[in-house]
Amino acid sequence: MLVDLRETPISADEALAHVARTSAGGVAIFLGVVRDRNEGRVVTRLEYSAYATMARAEMQRILEEIEREIPDTCLAALHRTGSLAVGDVAVVCAASAPHRDEAFRACRLLIDRIKERVPVWKREHGPDGSAWVGWVDARCGDHHHDQFDTIPPPRAE
Repeated sequence: MLVDLRETPISADEALAHVARTSAGGVAIFLGVVRDRNEGRVVTRLEYSAYATMARAEMQRILEEIEREIPDTCLAALHRTGSLAVGDVAVVCAASAPHRDEAFRACRLLIDRIKERVPVWKREHGPDGSAWVGWVDARCGDHHHDQFDTIPPPRAE
């Protein structure tokens, strides 16, 4: 099992070498790559930040869970932090298993759970400025403002 969070480039070859074994008839790999557009906006680079200790521990838990759920799998997960250019690899997930169905399934579960649970945050940069992806300030927005506007004043006793 290979888990790491790095500020340096990550390698699909390293992940593949880790999961390769003679009993594996299927090997699946997923590369998350920085793209040049998101939701109609131009992206020039991404900046990843993480709570590194917690991120590594959660990635380790995820790999252990999947290896228990899908017997005879071998997994690897590497994630970048720092500033990445368009085309850079941000995350590598690799899975091997005796059969292709298990390898595909394990690889898909691995990336989905990493995206869902690992404390890594992404900030997009482009010609229009920068913004954190998927972050909503709960203090802002119409629902918050309206809530305070509708609270009745305290009653005089």
